[in-house]
Amino acid sequence: MTEWDAQPVYYGAPTFQNNERNINELSRFAAKEKFREFFLHYTSSESCFKYREKLQHAINSGDNLLELFLDDIHHFDDDLANLIRTHPEDYLQLMETTAEETAKHICSVDNLQERTVKTQLQVILSSSEKPMAIRLINATNIGKLTCVRGIVISSSRVRAKATNITICCKNCQVKKNISVKPGLGGFSVPRTCDSPVVEGMEPCPLDPFVIVPDECEYADQQTLKLQELPEEVPTGEMPRSIQLVVDRKLVGVAVPGTRICVLGIYSISSNAPSGTSSTSGTSNTSMVRNPYLRVVGMSMEDSDPLYRFTATSGIAGDDISLLEHDNEELMIRISRMPNLYSVIANSIAPEIYGHEDIKRAIACLLFAGSTKHLPDGMRIRGDINVLLLGDPSTAKSQLLKFVEKVAPISVYTSGKGSSAAGLTASVIRDAASGEFHLEGGAMVLADGGVVCIDEFDKMRLADRVAIHEAMEQQTISIAKAGITTVLNSRAAVLAAANPAFGRYDDTRAASENIEFQSTILSRFDLIFIVRDIRTDERDSSIAKHVIGLHRQGQDLGLLSGSSLQGSNEDQALIRESALQAGRIDIQTLRRYIAYARSRCSPRLTPEAAELLKNSYVSIRQELRQATIESDAKGEAPPPVPITVRQLEAIIRLAEALAKMSLSSVANEQHALEALRLFRVSTMDAANSESLPVVDGILRPEVLAEVQRVEAMIRRKIFVGSTVSERRLLDDILKASVGEFAARKAIQIMVQRGELEYRKQRHLICRVR
Repeated sequence: MTEWDAQPVYYGAPTFQNNERNINELSRFAAKEKFREFFLHYTSSESCFKYREKLQHAINSGDNLLELFLDDIHHFDDDLANLIRTHPEDYLQLMETTAEETAKHICSVDNLQERTVKTQLQVILSSSEKPMAIRLINATNIGKLTCVRGIVISSSRVRAKATNITICCKNCQVKKNISVKPGLGGFSVPRTCDSPVVEGMEPCPLDPFVIVPDECEYADQQTLKLQELPEEVPTGEMPRSIQLVVDRKLVGVAVPGTRICVLGIYSISSNAPSGTSSTSGTSNTSMVRNPYLRVVGMSMEDSDPLYRFTATSGIAGDDISLLEHDNEELMIRISRMPNLYSVIANSIAPEIYGHEDIKRAIACLLFAGSTKHLPDGMRIRGDINVLLLGDPSTAKSQLLKFVEKVAPISVYTSGKGSSAAGLTASVIRDAASGEFHLEGGAMVLADGGVVCIDEFDKMRLADRVAIHEAMEQQTISIAKAGITTVLNSRAAVLAAANPAFGRYDDTRAASENIEFQSTILSRFDLIFIVRDIRTDERDSSIAKHVIGLHRQGQDLGLLSGSSLQGSNEDQALIRESALQAGRIDIQTLRRYIAYARSRCSPRLTPEAAELLKNSYVSIRQELRQATIESDAKGEAPPPVPITVRQLEAIIRLAEALAKMSLSSVANEQHALEALRLFRVSTMDAANSESLPVVDGILRPEVLAEVQRVEAMIRRKIFVGSTVSERRLLDDILKASVGEFAARKAIQIMVQRGELEYRKQRHLICRVR
C-alpha cells in the first residue's frame, strides 16, 4: 500500500467506542437551527451582523476560515456554549457544516459546494478563559474543550491526513465511502461485503475491500510538541509537555520557540499497535496510548508583549490586566518618580552589597533598547548583552538568578552543562515515525526575554561559537537532515564567567586574564570586570550587610521586593512599603518592565546623536593610541575590540535609559549616562593593565623583568613550535636578563598552560 495516509488501518468488526456519544436527531436538529440563527442574527457591540459578514468575507476571499469567539456563543445561548465545551467532537463538526450551509445561503453562490468540497470551511475558536497548566490536565478533561499555554519546542513535517476514504470490493467492484475521525483517529474497514450476491458470480470473500487513494479526500496535518513555559515550571520539577495535532489552516503557523495559547479537544488515540487488541464476545479492549490535544484554536503570545507578560506571570483572564485604569495609573506614577533611574537600580538584587554600576547595566538590559526594522528588511537588535567577568564569590550567579526571576521571560542555564544544540536548536529523529523534527534550545525558548548563562568560560569553544549568530542577528539557522529553516532567538544574553586563572590576576595584563576570542567579546555591549577588592573597610561593610541579611532576611525581602520570601501581607502594603524605602517590589518591577517595553520605542535626539558620534571617534582614537603603545612595548593589544557594534551598544543603552521613564526620545543626559556606563565597563576592561603589586614572592623590579621575559618568549616561539630549553635560556640571557627571571617566566608560563615540557624536560613546546 502506498504511503497515502500516516495513520494505520485496522480490519475488524465495527464497534462503538466508549467515548462516542449518540446525539438523537431531534437534538442535532435543534442545535443546527441554533447555530444557523447565531451565524445569521448575532450582533456585536457595533450593532452589525458580525458572523454574517465574516462568513461572506471567508467565502469571497477564498480562505475558507471563520474565527469564532466562544464568549459570543455564551452571550447568545449559554446552553449551546456548554454543549460545545463538554461535547466538542460532536458539535464542532455540526457547527462547521452549518456554517457552510449558512454561507451558501448568504452568498447565493451556486458553485459553493464545488469550491468548499476540497477545502471545507474551518472554524477557529478563541476564548477569554484562563489557560490551565499542562501538568494539571488529567482524565477528567478527556473529550472536553481545554485551554492550555506553553512554548512549542518541536514540530513535524506536514503530512496528508485522509478525511474521507473510498474503498472498493475486489470481487463485485462496489465502492463505499468511510469518514475518518479527525486528529489521530483511524478507521475500520469492513471485513465482509454486504452487496447482494448476483447469480452466476462467486460470493465476495473475506476481507475483499481495497483502498482507492485517488478518490480519497485529504487535509494537511502536523504534530507539535508543547512544553510548559520555563518560568512556570516548579523548582526541582521537569517541564511537562503534550502533543498537539493541528490541521488545515493551522498547519505551519507555529515554529519551535513560539509561545502560544491553544484551545483544543483533549483526546486519547484509539489506535492500538498490532497484537495489543483483543475481542471477546461483544467486548473490545485496547491498550491506552498517550493523550494528545486536537487543536481547534490557536493564538500567538509573541505578537503582544504585554499579554505575553501577563501570561508568564500567571495573571490572565479577569484576574488582573495591565490595561486596567488602576494599574496604568501606577505605571505612570512610577515613571514620574524622582531619581527613577537610581530607584530601579536599587531594586535590582538589593540583598547584594555594592555593584551599583553593574545593577544599572542590568536595569538597562531588562528594559532593552529599541528594535529597528529597515526598509530593506534588515533588523537591528534592541536587546543588550552583558558579560560579568571576575573573581569567585562576587555575587555574579546571584545577579543572574535575580534577573531570571524579574525578567518577564527568562531561561537560566550553565555553560558547563550546555551544548551547542542545547543552546540553539537540534534535529531529533522520532522513534515512532522515523522522521526528523526540530527542537529548540535555550536561546529559542527565551525568545523575547533574557538568557542567563552561568560559567560561560567553562563552555567548549565549539559550543560558544554556535551562539554567535544568535547574539547579533538574533536568529538561528538550521540546515540538518534535509531541514533548512531559520528560528528566532530575540533574547538578551547575561553571562557570568571567571578569568583565565580562576581569579583576576592584577599582575597580568587584561589580554592574559580574558581568554575569550574577540569575536564573542565584540557581541557583548557591556563587559564588567568584577574584582574582589581586599580592604578592611570594604570587608567590614560586606560582613555587616550579610549578617544583617541573615538576621532580618524577611524584613529586607519585604521592603526591597527582592527574591527573598517575606510575610503573607497584602500586596498593596508591600508595594507601598517598598516605594517608601526607595525601591520597587519585584512584582511591580516586572509589570513596569513589561509595560515600558510594550509602550515605548525611544529614538535619539539630534543633539544626543551628535554627542555619541563625537564620543565614538574619541574612543576609537584612544584605543588606537593604546594599541600603538602596546606594540612599542612588545605587549599584547587590548583584548576587547572597539567597533561599530560598541557604538550601537551605546545607542541601545541610551534608548533603554529613556525607556525607564517612558520617554519617547533619548536626550543628551541619557547619552552621557550611556557613555559613562560604557567607559566604566568595556573601556576599563580594554584598557586595564597589570598592576605593579607584590604578591609576597616577587619584588616589583623582578616582576617587571619576568613579564618582559614572557613577552620575549612569545615573540621567539610560535604556537605549535618546539625549541630546546637550553637554547631558549641562552637567547634570553643574551638580552641582559637575569637567569632567575628567565627560569621564573618559563615556570609561570608552564603553570599557565602556555608552554609544555617534552622529551624529559629537554624541549619546550608552546601550546597556546
